[in-house]
Amino acid sequence: MTSRLDQRFAALKRDGRSALVAYVMASDPDAETCFEILKGLPLAGADIIELGFPFSDPMADGPSVQKAALRALKAGGSLKQSLDLARRFRATNADTPLILMGYANPIESLGYDAFAEAMHASGADGAIIVDLPPEEDAPLRAAFDARGLSIIRLATPTTDSSRLTKVLEGASGFLYYVSVAGVTGANQAASDSIRAAVERLKRATTLPIAVGFGVREPEAARAIAKTADAVVVGSAIVDEITAGPEAQAVERVLRKVAQLSEAVRSARALEGTPA
Repeated sequence: MTSRLDQRFAALKRDGRSALVAYVMASDPDAETCFEILKGLPLAGADIIELGFPFSDPMADGPSVQKAALRALKAGGSLKQSLDLARRFRATNADTPLILMGYANPIESLGYDAFAEAMHASGADGAIIVDLPPEEDAPLRAAFDARGLSIIRLATPTTDSSRLTKVLEGASGFLYYVSVAGVTGANQAASDSIRAAVERLKRATTLPIAVGFGVREPEAARAIAKTADAVVVGSAIVDEITAGPEAQAVERVLRKVAQLSEAVRSARALEGTPA
């Protein structure tokens, strides 16, 4: 059976454009507001949703996502509530891929098999576990494979060919290229270096290549979308939660996503870039 992620990337390839992957933190600023944001993301132009689950020590995340995690935890956020939000979203939207992103500790507390079963029941499509390297994810990968879920792996500017081979073993869904060394929301890498990296990765795998970390403005998203199969934006979206009155948080987030989506959708049309 073809996964939602595979179907979405195949459709985008036919359309000759890149995907916008929109990241939000589950339960930020609270569960109900987050649910309203989730429901609105596809309508605002998000092609894939990346739902972070809060953790008290998010070592790969920059200040914006760290603050979002703290807000979510303060509001009662947890891995369980994140899965419940995924389930509620899926009840309203059967087509938009949704993946979870977070850290291994809460998953290990639940158990890999139980997590995979809860993921499957929620309607989520896969997960990125930031601090679970390929050498250690075999039990989770087996549990995911049994349920048709994707393990999405990370590559960085320092991932050499030997390491990339290991990263790609058993990876599915797409490959997430972390375009800068450091934490989420860091300064964006130069577009030429991103283009070269994407071309190198495409020679190594048939998986779609998503580029993230440091993408904040529509122009940056547009530049990446000319080459990459997907553009991931997180910190710039999360920042909108607290950029004004709380009552308008949903509106601000969706407006930002719409701006990013327009940039991504127009990127190849402007250059006439083939799919």
